[in-house]
Amino acid sequence: MTFPFISKNIVDNWDICHLAKQKHLSYSPSINRSCKLFDLVHMDIWVPFSKISIHGHKYFLTIVDDFSRFTWAVLLKSKSEVQMHVQNFVALIETQFHTTIKCIRPDNGLEFFQKNYFSSKGILHQTSCVYTP
Repeated sequence: MTFPFISKNIVDNWDICHLAKQKHLSYSPSINRSCKLFDLVHMDIWVPFSKISIHGHKYFLTIVDDFSRFTWAVLLKSKSEVQMHVQNFVALIETQFHTTIKCIRPDNGLEFFQKNYFSSKGILHQTSCVYTP
């Protein structure tokens, strides 16, 4: 079976390995971007490190502003710390940048579901598509 939309580059065989492990092909890069800082913020928790840090951190939370692509990385000892760090981040943006976050788009992790908090701040909570790169 051939897939004409997948091109095999003989020079770089790693592309095939990468595609073989995915359940779906990745989306093409989007041309739609936010118009202002903090209109859309992406969040994701990364799986446990293979080695625990000296201070006991196993996970990390990445926060990416869609407009500037500026990225924050927050070290976590457990996933239960996510809600506190998300709320602290929202407070940081309000205080230091004198603006509000309009929309947060995390993966579908349960630790990001803070419906009452997001609605009290006027933040839209969107989720990404499940099992897509």
